[in-house]
Amino acid sequence: MADTTETGGSAETAETAPIADVRERRKAPASGLATLFPGYFALVMATGIIAIGAHLEGLEWLGDGLFAIAALAYVVIAALMTMRAARYPRLVLADLTSHARGFAFLTAVAATDVLGAVSGVVQDWWGLAWVLWFIGIAAWLILLYITLVAVVLGGPKPGLEAGINGTWFLLTVSTESIAVLGALLLRRGDSDVLAFTCLAMLCLGLVLYLIVMTMVFLRWTFASLEPTEADPPAWIAAGAVAIVVLAGSNLLLAQDAAPRIARVAPAIEAVVVLAWATATFWFPLMVAIGVWRHVIRRVPLRYHPSYWALVFPLGMYGVATSRMIEATDLTALDWLPPVMLAIALTAWALAFAGLVGTASRVWRSSPVAVSGNG
Repeated sequence: MADTTETGGSAETAETAPIADVRERRKAPASGLATLFPGYFALVMATGIIAIGAHLEGLEWLGDGLFAIAALAYVVIAALMTMRAARYPRLVLADLTSHARGFAFLTAVAATDVLGAVSGVVQDWWGLAWVLWFIGIAAWLILLYITLVAVVLGGPKPGLEAGINGTWFLLTVSTESIAVLGALLLRRGDSDVLAFTCLAMLCLGLVLYLIVMTMVFLRWTFASLEPTEADPPAWIAAGAVAIVVLAGSNLLLAQDAAPRIARVAPAIEAVVVLAWATATFWFPLMVAIGVWRHVIRRVPLRYHPSYWALVFPLGMYGVATSRMIEATDLTALDWLPPVMLAIALTAWALAFAGLVGTASRVWRSSPVAVSGNG
């Protein structure tokens, strides 16, 4: 049987994965730090966007609580990622340069910008939001181009079936997250450079979505799909285009402070409607894939950090719809954001319960816990 390595997005076989990548995985110790999922910042993304959704629905206490969890999770995950890079640099480099795992690191960019948005919208800490926006841009430049250069120039390369998965949509999510937070900051003062940057990121993120969605849809429709491949990161197909809606809506709401945005407002509104319709279109398919995977093909429903990539699109769709309603005066959809908030909160609670349960089991089985109980 072919050797496989869990990616959080697909199964990568020894025959298709880069040789150096597989070699590093086989040599890696079976510790939690060594095998830490590169996309764990999705926890912060999901928690932060639901905090904004709660705030928009007037649930201030819930928004504050979720902000605290998101901020704590951000610090803890950042510390763990730093420790992993210091202790296992070759393994981290193998992940960064992998087709299947490399773009998962872009959750760090989106998490930074989402946390910045929560800091401003929920806590009114706009100074911190500015700091996180600049950190997000620096992280985007570094993480995106390391992986992109590696998958373009490196070899041997896996085929489309083994190489592409839902984490590739993080190219769009991370790019659009810069526009989302930047547009919020734009309302705090007119800056033509900031307006241009946000507009450029909105357009670039949309182009990247079209590129990735074409490849993923080709993969889904013209090659056999295994249940192990149809995992939660596929939901980012909907979340990635939903964040386009949020970025565009934030820009529309900032047009009074930015003449450059006001000049192209009709085009932005068309993009917002296009993106919202596309996100809405994908959700039934995502549900169908989940039913096929867990009910028909009976894949056990166990906690994995990649499930935060399912929670995030639910929260993002609700917040994006709420902001689109505000930006376009489309009051006929007023009922949708509260419904999506309830669904997203339910999914978040289940994922968080899984995280706590998994952490508890790991702690009880650790040598420190065993010796302490002895």
